[in-house]
Amino acid sequence: MTKKLRIPSVYAVMAVICIIVMFPLFLAVILPLQSSDELAKTLSPLINFKGNYSKIDYIAQYPTLNNFKELLLYTPDFYRVFWNSFLITGAILLFQTLAAVPAAWAFARSKFKGRKLLFDIYIIFMLIPFQVTMLSQYLVIDGMKLMNNRLAVILPAIFSTFPVFLIYRGFADIPRDVADSARIDGANEWQVLRYIGLPLGKSGILACVVLSFLDLWNMVEQPLTFLKDKRLYPLSLYLPMLGAERGEMLLSAAVATLVPAVFVFVIGQDELEQGIIASALKE
Repeated sequence: MTKKLRIPSVYAVMAVICIIVMFPLFLAVILPLQSSDELAKTLSPLINFKGNYSKIDYIAQYPTLNNFKELLLYTPDFYRVFWNSFLITGAILLFQTLAAVPAAWAFARSKFKGRKLLFDIYIIFMLIPFQVTMLSQYLVIDGMKLMNNRLAVILPAIFSTFPVFLIYRGFADIPRDVADSARIDGANEWQVLRYIGLPLGKSGILACVVLSFLDLWNMVEQPLTFLKDKRLYPLSLYLPMLGAERGEMLLSAAVATLVPAVFVFVIGQDELEQGIIASALKE
């Protein structure tokens, strides 16, 4: 009886937590559907705070898509920053994967002296936040004459340690006999990686791509540190520039920014779950 009562209570608690987490997302979607007058009434206490609190109409009195129309048809700046985000994120994902896959394969399948120690040090670097390495990265980027260039954001992110950690687990779970059989048949290490490692470690690689995209699409500190020209800003820096005074544009742009992240997450959800589960298993 106690067990039967416990299960519904767990679901109830999870439902409440889910509602709390989803509530800001719900607001982000419904507010841009309000007319300019409704939004002005909702946001005015945030712009000029005089002791009054904002009152939100959860059902728009006059639903409209004019805010999205204004953003997508009459705001060329939005497309420029969207392209910047797409270019930076896409370039990092491509070269990050090309660098992480061979590194993860070497850590998982190769035997060399100090491998365990080197991998442990590598993982420790994953725990270091950007604020700790910001100054050293700044000095290196400045020495390379890449400041105020997209490459200043792209190059440091290519050699991130997190993708190696995530992909490593999928490669480590491949039966050693399978790879050894391929080597006996005459395959070199690159061929073993291509025809055995990549197909069997696909879940970890795709999970890495999904998680990295969600992180890179919303990064703020790196472009804010290395980019001074606002024409190079990604979406994550464009939204704060709009400010509460242009609340309708800010909310519409926030929804438009959210769409690619949701799309990638939905498409790669299964691989993401499998990759996380695999990376959580101990050797």
